[in-house]
Amino acid sequence: MKINRKVKMLLGTFFGIVLFLFIVLVVHIATVEPVEIDNATLQISRIDFETPLDSIKTKEVHRNLKSINGVKNIKIFSEKGIVVYFHDNRVVNAEGVFNQLSSLGDYKAQPFTVSQEIASKKVCPAMNTNSFGYKFSRGIQRLFN
Repeated sequence: MKINRKVKMLLGTFFGIVLFLFIVLVVHIATVEPVEIDNATLQISRIDFETPLDSIKTKEVHRNLKSINGVKNIKIFSEKGIVVYFHDNRVVNAEGVFNQLSSLGDYKAQPFTVSQEIASKKVCPAMNTNSFGYKFSRGIQRLFN
């Protein structure tokens, strides 16, 4: 009998904690409003190279991008031949960065342009809109907003 009572108490405690955390999650989703920045000046852009970059070319591209005024946070995926960087669009736009980079070296590359289909999405393109997490949080937001 004592074991049965302990198991019931343990299960009750476990389900009570799960219920409490679920309620906290629902309240959080219902009350948190997305942050909207009216005049964001930081933009992310990408340059695709035709071939993967070796270590020497990677360092050269990084050095050349860093020398361009307004470019910040450069991330190079050498094995894929992709460069992603942030830039202040008050100082320079993506086309200007690409043109300046091209003038600093002989690169077989092209700027990445987003398709109209991806640009028209209301959520992050990397987000799976068919996932349970997305549908659950969207449902809670619709319920309370």
